[in-house]
Amino acid sequence: MNLPKTFEENMRGLLGDDFDNYKNCLDEPMHHGIRINTSKISVEDFLKINPFLLKKVPWCDNGFYFDENIDKPSKHPYYYAGLYYIQEPSAMTPASVIPIEEGDRVLDVCAAPGGKSTELAAKLNGTGVLISNDISASRAKALLKNLEVFGVDNYIITSENTHKLAERFEGYFDKILVDAPCSGEGMFRKSSSMITAWENNGNQLFADMQRNILSDVAVMLKPGGVMLYSTCTFSPLENEKSIEYLLSLDDRFELLDFDKYEFFDNGHPEWGDTDNMELKKCARLWPHKIEGEGHFVALIKKKDEGEVYAHCGSYGLKKVKLDEAAKDFLNRIKKNINLDRLEINNDKLYYIKDTLPDVKGLRTLRNGLYLGDIKKNRFEPSQSLAMALKCDEFDNVVDISSKDERVIKYLKGETIEACGKDGWALICVDSYPLGWGKLNNGTLKNKYLTGWRLMS
Repeated sequence: MNLPKTFEENMRGLLGDDFDNYKNCLDEPMHHGIRINTSKISVEDFLKINPFLLKKVPWCDNGFYFDENIDKPSKHPYYYAGLYYIQEPSAMTPASVIPIEEGDRVLDVCAAPGGKSTELAAKLNGTGVLISNDISASRAKALLKNLEVFGVDNYIITSENTHKLAERFEGYFDKILVDAPCSGEGMFRKSSSMITAWENNGNQLFADMQRNILSDVAVMLKPGGVMLYSTCTFSPLENEKSIEYLLSLDDRFELLDFDKYEFFDNGHPEWGDTDNMELKKCARLWPHKIEGEGHFVALIKKKDEGEVYAHCGSYGLKKVKLDEAAKDFLNRIKKNINLDRLEINNDKLYYIKDTLPDVKGLRTLRNGLYLGDIKKNRFEPSQSLAMALKCDEFDNVVDISSKDERVIKYLKGETIEACGKDGWALICVDSYPLGWGKLNNGTLKNKYLTGWRLMS
């Protein structure tokens, strides 16, 4: 791989005699992984039905390598059922390290396309609240889809700059993940376009962005809360020096130790400006040392001193009057949905859990669980509702084996033959929901969301 001259000089300065090992590894194939969605299936249960040749990712409890020359996880029905997320193995590290607890208020501040948000949501397991933000509305659409596939129902997706969020959420969050925009040096093997971007932008542009973001998230983390900062770059300017900047903002911030895989490197105090030996608590992932790409990870706590602000109010709702068609459909669902927590917006029905905060005035793509569309004398359930259900949470189910050719036909949007009661049916693969269909005398009219369909 041809590297930019300036970048190569920088890396020689960091790695010394180890540089040639780094450069040589860039000519080797990159590693591919899947991360199991533990909110839908345990790792143990997935391995019982696993159709792939997998090898454990040693630093992520629910992460596995696969061989792309042998297996195609993106084409398997389990992918469409949200049983796993396809993710580069090093990128699994941040969300696996941050200690999410059920009931937490969590912010993923630079969330698209959603790999880390889906794991944060799985750790919350339907409790607390997840706010996933990305300033790019177009990128946030991919984030929305991935959270829907994972069956998440306790989330809000915003598309705001962090300063606007800080004005609303001072001292609000228990946990914040900042997978910061960066120069992408650790991803050169993954995409040659990252090299071109590096040549055009360099490091300082991203370091400035990172400091702006860190200034804002420092305000949003409550005393006693924990923040994780990560990048996929090697530059000390964007890593150790960004952490030094964060520590300078508030004397309550302190770096935390966390369990590191034996071949992770520590942070390097000598590459910073302050010689702060605490920087050794950070982790550097070098692609020539591990089976993964380049990453940097730091875990930071705000000491529990001073006032807890959390001024943000709860999500306000007005009483809605449902028509009979919507009522009848919701009565068929065995999932606990509080009918006092419903919202209708442009004839779309949403379920807003009482843990969700007030987001009025913010640009949002999704508040809570989208249940479906209210039509004249009928109700059409949404794809996101299907994904948020378990197989036994609807009164009419068509469960198809992953080895049955009908499941692929269904994912392609084709009509199939199936047994069951006439009317709406929840379509599952090996007892995991995929979407909706409408049965009529043994024929299933396909209602699988058009934009999600499997392409041949």
